[in-house]
Amino acid sequence: MKIRDVTKCLEEFELLGKAYGKAKSIVDKEGVPRFYIRILADLEDYLNELWEDKEGKKKMNKNNAKALSTLRQKIRKYNRDFESHITNYKQNPEQSADEDAEKNEEDSEGSSDEDEDEDGISAAAFLKKKSEAPSGDSRKFLKKMEDEDEDSEDSEDDEDWDTGSTSSDSDSEEEEGKQAAPASRFLKKAPTTEEDKKAAEKKREDKAKKKHDRKSKRLDEEEEDNEGGEWERVRGGMPLVKEKPKMFAKGTEITHAVVIKKLNEILQARGKKGTDRAAQIELLQLLVQIASENNLGEGVTVKIKFSIIASLYDYNPNLATYMKPEMWQKCLDCINELMDILFANPNIFVGENILEESENLHNVDQPLRVRGCILTLVERMDEEFTKIMQNTDPHSQEYVEHLKDEAQVCAIIERVQRYLEEKGTTEEICRVYLRRILHTYYKFDYKAHQRQLTPPEGSSKSEQDQAENEGEDSAVLMERLCKYIYAKDRTDRIRTCAILCHIYHHALHSRWYQARDLMLMSHLQDNIQHADPPVQILYNRTMVQLGICAFRQGLTKDAHNALLDIQSSGRAKELLGQGLLLRSLQERNQEQEKVERRRQVPFHLHINLELLECVYLVSAMLLEIPYMAAHESDARRRMISKQFHHQLRVGERQPLLGPPESMREHVVAASKAMKMGDWKTCHSFIINEKMNGKVWDLFPEADKVRTMLVRKIQEESLRTYLFTYSSVYDSISMETLSDMFELDLPTVHSIISKMIINEELMASLDQPTQTVVMHRTEPTAQQNLALQLAEKLGSLVENNERVFDHKQGTYGGYFRDQKDGYRKNEGYMRRGGYRQQQSQTAY
Repeated sequence: MKIRDVTKCLEEFELLGKAYGKAKSIVDKEGVPRFYIRILADLEDYLNELWEDKEGKKKMNKNNAKALSTLRQKIRKYNRDFESHITNYKQNPEQSADEDAEKNEEDSEGSSDEDEDEDGISAAAFLKKKSEAPSGDSRKFLKKMEDEDEDSEDSEDDEDWDTGSTSSDSDSEEEEGKQAAPASRFLKKAPTTEEDKKAAEKKREDKAKKKHDRKSKRLDEEEEDNEGGEWERVRGGMPLVKEKPKMFAKGTEITHAVVIKKLNEILQARGKKGTDRAAQIELLQLLVQIASENNLGEGVTVKIKFSIIASLYDYNPNLATYMKPEMWQKCLDCINELMDILFANPNIFVGENILEESENLHNVDQPLRVRGCILTLVERMDEEFTKIMQNTDPHSQEYVEHLKDEAQVCAIIERVQRYLEEKGTTEEICRVYLRRILHTYYKFDYKAHQRQLTPPEGSSKSEQDQAENEGEDSAVLMERLCKYIYAKDRTDRIRTCAILCHIYHHALHSRWYQARDLMLMSHLQDNIQHADPPVQILYNRTMVQLGICAFRQGLTKDAHNALLDIQSSGRAKELLGQGLLLRSLQERNQEQEKVERRRQVPFHLHINLELLECVYLVSAMLLEIPYMAAHESDARRRMISKQFHHQLRVGERQPLLGPPESMREHVVAASKAMKMGDWKTCHSFIINEKMNGKVWDLFPEADKVRTMLVRKIQEESLRTYLFTYSSVYDSISMETLSDMFELDLPTVHSIISKMIINEELMASLDQPTQTVVMHRTEPTAQQNLALQLAEKLGSLVENNERVFDHKQGTYGGYFRDQKDGYRKNEGYMRRGGYRQQQSQTAY
């Protein structure tokens, strides 16, 4: 107000009004404070003065002038409610000030009673004496602190502060009276007479004596406690054992309506700020006990159970945090109890489409109807389990303990599946089937695999059937669940996930042709880019598993094609949902990173990235090395695998080549050996103890995979040998090749025949002598260089002609042909066409 900052005055007035509104209940009891009336009256007078000052208003800036107008209107409107109080204040402002001072004095009397008793004189009387005393006299002030510690009682009377002499000749008695109220809280008359000193000393002695008696009494009690045995000292305050909160008043009749009303009261606090979620769960559990003790029926119990499970899910308000172990166990137990009630009472119907008005919780003559969806609770439970696994260290024992809970999760999903097959809709059945599929598709069925390898012998057919029917094979289960979804589901997402899981399961169990046909028939690769990220991650995992399955079957080309997109990107970990790559903050902020972390696949679903890369590099080696040998002098040779070539270049750049250490170095060393046709060295680099431990032993049928690999290395080494050294031989015996590569004669004959048919090898077979006769039609190195020069000159001539025609403006009358260069279009006439025809026949 002093600096005429009306904008600040407006802000402070609004804050004052808010504070008055919060204290409205106290004001109604005690009355409107006088200082509040004084502020309102003074503020209104101040604003009127500013408003009448025309010159001052002109000098105000725009914000202050606007604030002045706003505040003046507000204060005039606001003061209408306090008009009588303001009128009384303006008629007699001095009386209001005196009443305030008297009230402050009365409040201070309670705190100064003890001082008056000790010293025999009040603070106001002391101040009265002070003005009469000469200015040279000294005064003492006592700083007293109210403390609960008994050791500070002695020091309270001894802490006196000396003050210098002061002159107060100009102070009037009225001002001294006004100052008495706040000063009386801090000042105490120091004893001046001998009687006062004796009384003060006596008081201190009494206090010291009382203190000594209390200490001795406490020591005696401790000795008695020690004699009786060991005791534990407890802290004072609230009792450790809390009483259970009282749900209902004493004598209240517990009925369905009362319990439901109490349930709604508890649920109304759900989600509000300051609500104790743990206490809310305890109240709901206590309400279930009360309902069961009063035999209110299973309908009420089911309704409260739904609320308890929902409250357990809401215990963590943040989506990123996962449930604590005790809350997780409570949730599993509560869902199991709810399923027990639903299975034991077939007359109870639950569903989301049941309105609260149409619920039937106690009328047993009709079916009980409860609003709630058991499937939604189970889906949320499955999501919470995934979050628990995502946020647990996968290399700790805690992860193993949490993973054991998956058996309970699967059992609950199976129970819900049985329940919904009887009472659920088609959509709900598809949703629960998908949950069952997601917990089945990635698990290898060792029992079924063992039954296929070693069927039980010496037992009757009925016993075999009984052994097979003990547990349904995962293949049969997946087939049944997925086919139902294919036929009944109306949403593309559930069907897409079911197809991908089905393909993954086929590939995991080495059913390559079923998996490949299902992938090709579904046409998922055409529009998977429009799916949401979790489905895309599932698609990538399926393609990777499909490629590994093709590799196990010996189909290296199919394996390479399936793994090409994932491995060539260099982001296999991120695409499979198994981790995040380090990126700069500009590309991904914290919120995006949190979202991507929630999409990560739990560790027990991970695919070994080293195994994946090894399968891809070995497949690329088996394809690329023979191709490089066949097109060694071809200038237009294309790369089958860029990543494989990159690894070869890295190996060539190393100044010192020692024995291979990593998996990549083993594959590069094997590739160099295969290039020379040395299949045994290649085999020793690919299959050894180190590679077995890192890669090959991770396959379910490791020996079969190793046998397949040896065979593939022998065959591709034979092809590479023939491509590389065919120019050296006039003829070579197939028996010699068979001995060199340890292949049987029909296999060697088959490989060479395919090479001749595909025009990869210019040779012929002499059946009587079992030899391969080379035609020697391959060009020499000099001839290859000449051919490359001719091709480059031809392309240069074509480009020159194109530029020339474009300048002449007649290029539109010609079209490009892959074989014969440029041809004239019949619809156009062209000057110089004869010259163009000549150039066409020239090359």
